[in-house]
Amino acid sequence: MSQITKTTYQLPIGPIHPALKEPVMFKFEIDGEKIIAVDVELGHVHRAIEWTGMRRNPIQIIYLAERICGICSFVHPMAYCRAVENACNIQVPERADYLRVVHGELERIASHLLWAGVAAHEIGFDTVLFLTWEMREKVLDLIEYLTGNRVTKAILMIGGVRRDIKPENIPKIKETLEYFKENYKKLSHVFLDDKTFKMRSQGCGILTYEDALRLCAVGPTTRASGVKKDVRVDQPYAAYSDLDVDYMTPDKRTGEINGDVYDRIIVRLLEVKQSIELIERAVDQMPTGDIMSEPKIPKLLNYIKKTAGEGIGRDEAPRGEVIHYIKFDGVNEQPFTWKVRASTYANILPWIPMLKGQQIADISIVAASTDPCMSCTNRVTIIDKNKKYMLDKEQLHKLSVEKTRRLMR
Repeated sequence: MSQITKTTYQLPIGPIHPALKEPVMFKFEIDGEKIIAVDVELGHVHRAIEWTGMRRNPIQIIYLAERICGICSFVHPMAYCRAVENACNIQVPERADYLRVVHGELERIASHLLWAGVAAHEIGFDTVLFLTWEMREKVLDLIEYLTGNRVTKAILMIGGVRRDIKPENIPKIKETLEYFKENYKKLSHVFLDDKTFKMRSQGCGILTYEDALRLCAVGPTTRASGVKKDVRVDQPYAAYSDLDVDYMTPDKRTGEINGDVYDRIIVRLLEVKQSIELIERAVDQMPTGDIMSEPKIPKLLNYIKKTAGEGIGRDEAPRGEVIHYIKFDGVNEQPFTWKVRASTYANILPWIPMLKGQQIADISIVAASTDPCMSCTNRVTIIDKNKKYMLDKEQLHKLSVEKTRRLMR
């Protein structure tokens, strides 16, 4: 009887690998150069930010939330502040809502340009990496000019923002926006018309409309597949309802939707242009008035401490929807619970259909095309009395059910 020879083999990549910017473990089943099965293992990063936050007062948590992700250091505290504002019925002044839009869209431009440089590097096109990151320096300079910081901005406060945009700041904002409008055509041409980018990204890492819906993908990842999902449009917050935000899908540029890496590039470039326009409109239409509902922090803290309730804050981060949940018991200054769901968490499962059927050489660009951030995703490694262990699926589900029931009580 002849022995059947196995024609496939296992290929592990990660958690540390030159093509992966953050730790994640891929396990591939390979037939020749073709990927036929994919498994993803998480849990290589755990910083206990939620645990720490539940031992801090609500103002201190803002600065912890900033450090969940350096690239999304505005949207995480924004979602957190919105959760607290919903729980405590705090009304944000109208001017503060417009200021929040300006800072949020500046961060979107910075994030998408950083991603564009990383994507170019994964393809091996480092000239474009330097081009995009040179452009990104301009927006970081503007962020520093408006907030005092380039990365962790410390601009948000529960009930508003900490710093205003003054009339003398407007020329610098418009000068930077003009720079981006002048250079947008160059950026668009390099990414969308260059033969190298087309050959490496078209037809690669396809996520169908059906899979994007079924697997609950978010952000540019899902919009590139034709799913019109954007919190700024679906449930407008801050001043977005006044600014005519629309879904950015690849057919606005090409007239078709393929859901591949190329389409995900298109969506991000379209969103850079959209963000420039949103900032212009927000600056031009910004009303006068207060920028904080309560400028006295001790008074604000005392009010929150006496409030019992729960709230959810949603924000459309550059990578997709971010959700923060908060609950106060009306007795303690610290929250009863604080839970974060980063956008990468929703974009992990879509990796599987994206990678199946691809070549080994496509792994890095397909994985990078969702702009993953593992450091704001992993939360399941536990160290207890010097013993480290991992939660399996059944244990994690059991603990989730128990926590939900505890919160409902």
